[in-house]
Amino acid sequence: MADTVAEILLPTSELRDDIPFFTKVLGLKLDMIYPADDPRVGVFSGHGIRVRIDRDAETAPGLIRILTEDPEAFANGARTLTAPNGTRILIEPRNPPLEMPPTVHSFVVRRLKDQAPWIIGRAGMQYRDLVPDRLGGSIIASHIRIPDGGPVPDMVHFHKVGFQLIFCIHGWVDVVYEDQGDKMRLTPGDCFIQPPEIRHRVLEASDNVQVIEIGVPAEHVTEIDHEMTLPTPHLRPDREWDGQRFVFNQAAGADWQAFRLPGFECRDTTIAENTGGVAGVQVVRPVPGGGSSPWAAHDTDIHFTFVMAGTVTLEGEGRTPYDLEQGDAFVIPPHMRTRLCGASEDLELLEVTLPGRFHTDLA
Repeated sequence: MADTVAEILLPTSELRDDIPFFTKVLGLKLDMIYPADDPRVGVFSGHGIRVRIDRDAETAPGLIRILTEDPEAFANGARTLTAPNGTRILIEPRNPPLEMPPTVHSFVVRRLKDQAPWIIGRAGMQYRDLVPDRLGGSIIASHIRIPDGGPVPDMVHFHKVGFQLIFCIHGWVDVVYEDQGDKMRLTPGDCFIQPPEIRHRVLEASDNVQVIEIGVPAEHVTEIDHEMTLPTPHLRPDREWDGQRFVFNQAAGADWQAFRLPGFECRDTTIAENTGGVAGVQVVRPVPGGGSSPWAAHDTDIHFTFVMAGTVTLEGEGRTPYDLEQGDAFVIPPHMRTRLCGASEDLELLEVTLPGRFHTDLA
């Protein structure tokens, strides 16, 4: 409500010492001071906060973080300050650059029958972790489901990421995106890539909708945009966010072509093209009479695969073969020789690679 104000309460032993610090050093405005003959209360505001400094306050001095676009120009470049009343002040960048941790490569196999727990996440959605070690923090791969359909309690938000994919494997979900027109329905085999910081909102879902979500890096910030209303009035399908375009790729009518591994074919989701090669996403299935590949190794940094349907055996040099089925996932590190064999006719794989353009060596 417009008439409601929140304050941070801080103590002091001498208000007169705090006034020049909070006004001149921190740039807050002095809004209120009393009593006139012996001031013991001062109220300051600015930078999105309201601070009440009270000589009679029985509370700790506290900590204030000030986020600014140019920390070097704030408080003469100081990053840590202490006010006369003991309050610590941290000066930090408002929009720090996205940090991409180096990939800690490992061979990962995650099977649905191992019964990894489902965790309740944002907006009531349930998350199952497909790459538990996160490859050193370089990627998060989640199997997400919403058991009960209907409107989703979501808000307009965006993610500070390097790359993000949403791929539908069951049911449907309606999502609306900034500058991309009215809501779009994702159905099995369809996918979105959400360029860095594109505003969007999940509107409604069917019962038991399930998607695979890939995010790079693993830990990234989700921010709520309280100002934007979706859909936006402008349709700008060619707009770029950090060099990436929004992609809505649909399974219906897609073209299939030869895959990098003989014995299989793929449909390209155009994501490598629309991200400038940051990532590649392909759906893979066996060709008639195929279903087994030669031994092969790749040189891309991250190579993730999810089994959407059917069965296949994954063999790796020096490893016990893994019989995989729907719901299983695996990560193959660069230069490790592996092969797929014994694929069922209905096998369908989701392959996600970063970067999207790389070389494959066949035995």
